[in-house]
Amino acid sequence: MIKTFLLLCLAAVSLCSWAQTGKPHFVAKPSDKSVLGSQKVVTHSLSIARAPDQVYHYKNAAGVVVFSDRPPETGHYQVRIYDCYACKPSSNINWQSIPLYTQQYKEEIQLAATTYSIEAALIRAVIHAESAFKPAALSRTGAQGLMQLMPVTAKELGVTDAFKPSQNIAAGSRYLAQLLQRFDGDITLACAAYNAGASRVDQYRGVPPFPETKAYVERVNILLQRYRKT
Repeated sequence: MIKTFLLLCLAAVSLCSWAQTGKPHFVAKPSDKSVLGSQKVVTHSLSIARAPDQVYHYKNAAGVVVFSDRPPETGHYQVRIYDCYACKPSSNINWQSIPLYTQQYKEEIQLAATTYSIEAALIRAVIHAESAFKPAALSRTGAQGLMQLMPVTAKELGVTDAFKPSQNIAAGSRYLAQLLQRFDGDITLACAAYNAGASRVDQYRGVPPFPETKAYVERVNILLQRYRKT
């Protein structure tokens, strides 16, 4: 009992320490509510101290939905992104040369760009940074789909299925357009707000000093410049 209590205390201290230095986009707990509804869910091998880069989502032999940091030995599974794709400061990806997604969701992106008067290249750059164009992407906080919409934001924007590309792109682009308007068209600040929250940008009067947000903003800008040339 004493050993268990000490371990729980250490986990709590670690989590509190993270909370003081991290940004709101990350919470050390996976969410499945908006995806699986009332289905029975099993999570295993996911510890507070070690958050995997990928989560494997599948049904086991008993028909139970499982989230794990390891793929099943047999059968079908889906990979869920656990963090936003471009947020990891230690990423060794070369963002200047990583292959671009120039053909995916062309109609949806162009429609959103026209509707909300923002660059199609910016929408594409944000999608790339958020989910690497994986429509089933799911973050630790429950952010969903291509543009990683939080459930509350998605609901406010009228989204009924955040994993449906057309709805996700339309809502994410609308939200991005609102942020651009709020920050007088400043793409860097709008992207920082998309990642860390508009109130944090206001609080710090610029890009918040979170390593994840700084990395995210830099990489979105790199991707934007590249997508503008395609």
